[in-house]
Amino acid sequence: MARHCRFEDVADPLDQPADGLAALERVAAEAEAYLDSLANGPVRLARSDEAAAAFDGPLPDEGLGTLGALDRLIEGGLDAHVRSSGPRFFHWVMGGATPAALGADWLTSLLDQNAGGWDASPLAARLELLSLRWLRELFGLPSDWDGVLVTGGQMANFSGLAAARQWWGERHGVDVSADGLADLPQAPVLTSGFVHVTALKALAMLGLGRGRLKICADGGGAMDLAALAHELQALAGAPSIVIGNAGEVNTGLFDPLEEIADLCDEFGAWLHIDGAFGLFARVSPRTAGLAAGVERAHSVIADGHKWLNVPFDCGFAFVRDRELLGRTFAAGAAYLPEASEDHPIFAFRAPELSRRARSLAVWATLAAYGRSGYRAIVERCLDNAARLAAQVESAEDFELLAPVPLNVVCFRYRPAGATEPELDDLNQRIGEAVLTDGRIYAGTTCWKGKVAFRPAFVNWRTTSNDVDLILETLRDLGARLRS
Repeated sequence: MARHCRFEDVADPLDQPADGLAALERVAAEAEAYLDSLANGPVRLARSDEAAAAFDGPLPDEGLGTLGALDRLIEGGLDAHVRSSGPRFFHWVMGGATPAALGADWLTSLLDQNAGGWDASPLAARLELLSLRWLRELFGLPSDWDGVLVTGGQMANFSGLAAARQWWGERHGVDVSADGLADLPQAPVLTSGFVHVTALKALAMLGLGRGRLKICADGGGAMDLAALAHELQALAGAPSIVIGNAGEVNTGLFDPLEEIADLCDEFGAWLHIDGAFGLFARVSPRTAGLAAGVERAHSVIADGHKWLNVPFDCGFAFVRDRELLGRTFAAGAAYLPEASEDHPIFAFRAPELSRRARSLAVWATLAAYGRSGYRAIVERCLDNAARLAAQVESAEDFELLAPVPLNVVCFRYRPAGATEPELDDLNQRIGEAVLTDGRIYAGTTCWKGKVAFRPAFVNWRTTSNDVDLILETLRDLGARLRS
């Protein structure tokens, strides 16, 4: 006869109070060696794909236990992961994590706060208010703007453009948050050739349609002011949304933001500025002029896990109208608290109801290093970009493809005698090789029809020695592929 066990007879695998502390100690023991390895260890191991695949398998009936699972994760994870927080990761404009931000992020997981609102976590809510105020001060934005922390540039663009959509609907007498888009005309949205994919995705998610976007671009891709003026005038006073771009992802180039703001003021358009990394140009006097006019926008966004160097994921959106995020994202239920100015419910000002307490890491890094520390980080990255650009321009086998106004260098390997089709194929193959080589991490893009590299400098750890490895590595891989 089969024996049936009662549930209470089964040992509880979580009934091990000491496991929590032991788990943290196990990770802390690994952290010292790992952080030391970032400076000189390979950015990616050649066996990373195989190491990741080794995790596969069916759900176990009997678990490994807390430390067993962590040991397995550490053993395989160190072989499978990419050292994207290290100083030689130059792909996709991704930063690292300052020591203060890293420590605060560990504390965030330990405290496990839901940052949806004041009642759930007075700590997270107060630090979010303070962090947003400090960020406005860092970027020179008006003190009376509203803001919210989100997951990154994607949801920051979503939040800013959702506020723009709400404003646009209200101009037509419709509360889009409550009544939707069905009774409204197509929203006019205009931008330049510098628009980022996250803005396109945001338009798609908001029902505005990425395919409906009107591009007004000059020969270099920046906003064509005459074309923008023509389009706005043709709307005959109808409300519209303009997306300005502070830092094109392949080159770091900027739209003419002051002039765009002038046109938006003249024609009554909403100006949304995507400053995912370019907003940090305002931190240094050397580059602040690039982002002049940002303070005249209606919404502005940036990433935290880029130049702020806080762990993934983090972004922030700022909106001029202090009430608009609330009208855009407000929701109510009997079990949810009421918001007030002093006790905000950020879940009613942002897309998510449940929210990680990102404010702890943001507050900690700003408190630790202050305005002068972030100016130093930005200017070191500017110096690194200028150093690489100078090396490219002085090399006979490399070609600079765009100006370098900020922190991104767009160039290609161009050995003597190679034709244009050969150059595209060669640079593409070098780009594939460099991702598994391990010395640096810098993939390819396509700029004005040419396959190119576009390393971006936002990591606080990167030194001139790391910069010098870029051309050395690409030249070495190029020579091997041509031999």
